[in-house]
Amino acid sequence: MPGMVVFGRRWGIASDDLVFPGAFELFIRIIWWIGTLILYTIHKGRFDCPGGAVLNIYLVGLLVILAAIIFSQCAIVYVSAQGTITNPGPRRFIPVLVCVRFLLYLPEIVWACLGAMWVSGDSKGCDLAEVGAVIGAVVASWIILFFTGVGVLVVFDPLGSQRRSAALYEPGTSDMESSDSARSLAVRVWESRLRLLCCYLPQDDSHRAAFSGIAQLVSGFFSDTDLVGSDIAAGLSLLHQEQDKVEQCRDPDEVVPHSPSSPIREDLQTELERAAHCMQFAAAAYGWPVYVYSNPLTGVFKLSGDCCRSRSAEYDIVGGDHLGCHFTSILLSTGLQYRDFIHISFHNQIYEIPFFVALDHKKEAVLVAVRGTLSLKDVLTDLSADCENLPIEGVTGDCYAHKGITQAANYIYKKLINDGILNQAFTIAPEYRLVITGHSLGAGAATVLAILLRSAFPTLQCYAFSPPGGLLSKALADYSREFVVSVVLGKDLVPRLSIPNMEDLKRRILKMVSNCNKPKYQILLRGCWYEVFGGEPDNFPTELENRRDEPSHVTHLPFYPPGRILHITEEGSRRRSCFSPVRYRAEWSNETAFSSILISPRMLGDHMPDVVLGALQRLTQERPFSLCPSSLSNSHLNVI
Repeated sequence: MPGMVVFGRRWGIASDDLVFPGAFELFIRIIWWIGTLILYTIHKGRFDCPGGAVLNIYLVGLLVILAAIIFSQCAIVYVSAQGTITNPGPRRFIPVLVCVRFLLYLPEIVWACLGAMWVSGDSKGCDLAEVGAVIGAVVASWIILFFTGVGVLVVFDPLGSQRRSAALYEPGTSDMESSDSARSLAVRVWESRLRLLCCYLPQDDSHRAAFSGIAQLVSGFFSDTDLVGSDIAAGLSLLHQEQDKVEQCRDPDEVVPHSPSSPIREDLQTELERAAHCMQFAAAAYGWPVYVYSNPLTGVFKLSGDCCRSRSAEYDIVGGDHLGCHFTSILLSTGLQYRDFIHISFHNQIYEIPFFVALDHKKEAVLVAVRGTLSLKDVLTDLSADCENLPIEGVTGDCYAHKGITQAANYIYKKLINDGILNQAFTIAPEYRLVITGHSLGAGAATVLAILLRSAFPTLQCYAFSPPGGLLSKALADYSREFVVSVVLGKDLVPRLSIPNMEDLKRRILKMVSNCNKPKYQILLRGCWYEVFGGEPDNFPTELENRRDEPSHVTHLPFYPPGRILHITEEGSRRRSCFSPVRYRAEWSNETAFSSILISPRMLGDHMPDVVLGALQRLTQERPFSLCPSSLSNSHLNVI
């Protein structure tokens, strides 16, 4: 930080990012130079084949070129390792060294061509070891040149043109006009990236609108920083160790009290049992991919018998399940019969996600299960994170929700009501109650769907597993506590993911990398060791340890996770053995516990549906329930 400026433009790489790639190439070049020197020394004066003179010149030239490259790489690695992330002064000669290194590619290309010509024309009668060595040198040269070209494409920044940046600040152009021009350019670049990434999707109005909204969100988020990818990685590593130090100092028996505005109506044991039951349906909604992932040894064999059997005439299966594998996996996961399903939809487009409606006779419920993120179209729905008005009768205050998830919930709502799906279900089982469930994106859509249906079905219940943190406004989040239970496992990223939390994370990363006075390569090396092997969090010296936090400016409306939040965490050591059994602890929490993003190797693993289901099953099946003593003396606490 900031990005390196070479050849008159800014690149998506910093001047201290050349240590590791430079050291790797240096290692390869030294081995290559030593091998060439040994070959030349052994055969010196004995190049008596027809092309021996050319071979002698080639080897001598190759030794000289490799020596020059090794010298330049040593200089690049040494200078790149100097200074700190925010102090690039000691690395001011890196652009010059990179230009020198780039010039050395020209003789290397010439020599690679010379070697190829010698092998193809003048190598007859020469020693096989000599020919093989030249072929290896030529191949190695072209491989290195190829990966160098790929690396240049990867770090190319389409917004880094110095000429364009200068044009934005020409005399007579106001700061506001310059800022608007830069922002407009960034939006266009991100739109082009999204269109390229989603080139196989139909380019209709809904997709173009989604691309535009996501591009504006992403470009606005990165517009006020000059961070490159490695800066973010170093900041996350520092932040993880800082958070672990704080966690070690915290009382392990500390319990977060439940929000007074949302009293607990149900016993925690009962809610866990209901949640474990509903999670089976939420996981089943993913279809065969998650089923096979959860059953790697037997899943494929169990599905193979029924996958190709068509039931389209007998059951209402809507698109996306031409082989019947999704439906078969749902039957195996839930234990229901064919006749228990009212509607199954695997139709998937942006803002339109799969779901199914079934009769759960065990719990006497009409159950609606919504699928979570499983396709690129679902990712676009997730990233459409603008707010959308969601006025609900009887709810005071600002009512708004995540735009993409709200539109997905509206799609399901119209299918359930307009197509008479719920009427059909309650005609069959009029005494049953409505239960809605889902995981991840499905949990968010299930929550909004429950809010939309609450007036028509006052007794409905919703179980949202790992729901998005940036989902509802404060008024709607408080309203949802009456009928929504959210289940969050460990340090799951998604329930903590919202635009304000991302802004806070960006601010904290900037502070960490600004305060640390260690070189980036040391931070990354120590961070990798810590993530893999553990140990005590490193206490990096900082240049501004006593600097106060600058007040943050809220630029986006705050969002919150839905309902009453049931938080499941692992008991025991933070780093346990891979073979030690996992013990879980469940407690009621509130939205303040998810107001910041926690960095952890488990932040993505704790979000997986099979992991959440396994944790709930362990809590409800493998050990008896016991309330902590603290919960016996405090009616607002409830812990298992």
